[in-house]
Amino acid sequence: MGNQAPISEDLLNILRCPVGVHDKTKGDDPGRLRLVNNMWLVCDDSGYKYPIRDGIPVLLPEEGLKWKDVPESDLPSVLPPENN
Repeated sequence: MGNQAPISEDLLNILRCPVGVHDKTKGDDPGRLRLVNNMWLVCDDSGYKYPIRDGIPVLLPEEGLKWKDVPESDLPSVLPPENN
């Protein structure tokens, strides 16, 4: 995949954080996500951080909460295996 973004710019413009989108104090378009390190979606409104696994954004609140307090610079560049 190289330096190619794991999701398209169009998809990134549509996706919203499932937690941050409900915070109407953040303006008229809360919950926007930004791509970090080509494998994380970060919501500045909620602070939640969502991994992208195999090209699929994992936008589950429990997943975003798990990484919330991890500084962006400390987010892993290789994700740990999922516990199924």
